[in-house]
Amino acid sequence: MPLSAGDKLGPYEILSPVGAGGMGDVWKARDTRLDRIVAIKQLKGQHTARFEQEARAIAALNHPHICQIYDVGPDYLVLEYI
Repeated sequence: MPLSAGDKLGPYEILSPVGAGGMGDVWKARDTRLDRIVAIKQLKGQHTARFEQEARAIAALNHPHICQIYDVGPDYLVLEYI
């Protein structure tokens, strides 16, 4: 399902588009539970294995130049908004 500003994705309120790439779209959103701004990367197409690999790789790393992963959904990642 394509997102647009004002939509809800679980506890996240979509604010505006950030960008798009081969695997998906990135949105600026507000986490309504913790009242913070996050980035949501929503998967498009059939890249499930690659998407899961990306989520595990991000979660395994801790570096000031790599964003933190906050949540994982069936077709989206919730990341630190930088």
